[in-house]
Amino acid sequence: MVQVEIIILGLLLLLAIYVAFSLIMKSAKFLAVNTLFGLIILYLANVIGGLSIPYSLPVLLICAILGAPGAIAVIILNLFGLAF
Repeated sequence: MVQVEIIILGLLLLLAIYVAFSLIMKSAKFLAVNTLFGLIILYLANVIGGLSIPYSLPVLLICAILGAPGAIAVIILNLFGLAF
């Protein structure tokens, strides 16, 4: 009787680990794609527009969380001289 309960608890634990790992990987993939698109937009703005926006940690975090709209916000803030 106890062995069956241990097996069931072990299977539930494996299922919980699988679900948690899947959610973490989905979030990491989302952040990676957002960061990539944001950095491409910033790179194009630096090359084509002649801006000198540095690739610093705050810029990377904004691009990772907000993606392309975050990169555009960084460009606008740089154009107005408010940040970066």
